[in-house]
Order: sequence, then C-alpha cells, then structure tokens
Amino acid sequence: METNGNEQKDPRAMKSLVVVFSYHHRNTEKIAHAIANVLGAEVKTPRQVRPEEIAEYDLIGFGSGIYGATFHASVLDLADRLPAAAGKNAFLFSTYGAPAVFVDRKFVENNHRQIRETLLAKGYTITGEFGCAGLNTNSFLKYFGGLNKGRPDAEDLRHAEAFARNMKTKVA
Repeated sequence: METNGNEQKDPRAMKSLVVVFSYHHRNTEKIAHAIANVLGAEVKTPRQVRPEEIAEYDLIGFGSGIYGATFHASVLDLADRLPAAAGKNAFLFSTYGAPAVFVDRKFVENNHRQIRETLLAKGYTITGEFGCAGLNTNSFLKYFGGLNKGRPDAEDLRHAEAFARNMKTKVA
C-alpha cells in the first residue's frame, strides 16, 4: 500500500519510555508505573538507558524525586549525555516532599527548570509536566512520621494516568 506521508501515526503503535530515579519511598516510581501503564511504556532507571537508544522512542518521560529543588543527579547526567533530537517529544514528572498545601504549578515548573532547559537546548519538545506530593521522611521529619503521609495516593495516581492520556493524545 502506498502512503503519502500525511497519515497520522497510530497512537497504539507509539513507542514510549519512562526514565525514573526513585529512592527513598519509591514515590516517583509509583507515578512512573501509572504513567507507563497508560502509555504501554518501558520503565528504566537512568543507569539502564544508553543515550543513543533514545532515538528508538516516540515519547520519553523523565522523572525523579526532587532533591535540592531539581531532579536527581543521575537523571540530569543522562539528559546532559543525550544526543541532539530535533522535535523529539518528552515529558517531565516528579514527586516532592514539600507540604502539598503550599505547592502550585509554578513550584513544579521551577523544580523541573534544569532538566527542561537541558532538553530544550538539545531540541526536545516538552509536551507536559506533572508533579505531586510524596512521603518525605528526611531529616527531623522521620521523628514525626514524615510529611505528606500516604502520598502519592490513589487520586495522585489517577491524575498521573490522566496526564499520560493527555501526553498520548498530544503526540498522536
């Protein structure tokens, strides 16, 4: 069958990858799997990804807990090592230990700034950003049972799934 190059790609055939670093309580890993289930994506850690393999994917998600107002160093290092990719679709997601009641969209965007700027400089198109609270038992918080207990919760996972459906539609 001949094609004229104007056909839309079948979203079910979209090949996706979710790269995640999740350490303390696996908060971000929970979000990664919720997103990956919707996208039919593989989930890998930054150490499992070879920069040159990114070219195989139509959509790549980069996720991390927030450490010092940015992504974990292993995710940032991977982003630094990626080859240029004009127009390749990427999305960002994170979990944060800050009190959820004080967080807004700007807070999430600020925490994503470093990786977003790196990917944009390499030619990636950022199709969306997602963030939600995660259990934080760092420092003195462990003596009080932590902050954001039970997070991410079922509602956070539903929001992550809705975010993934939106990413799928945008890229299709």
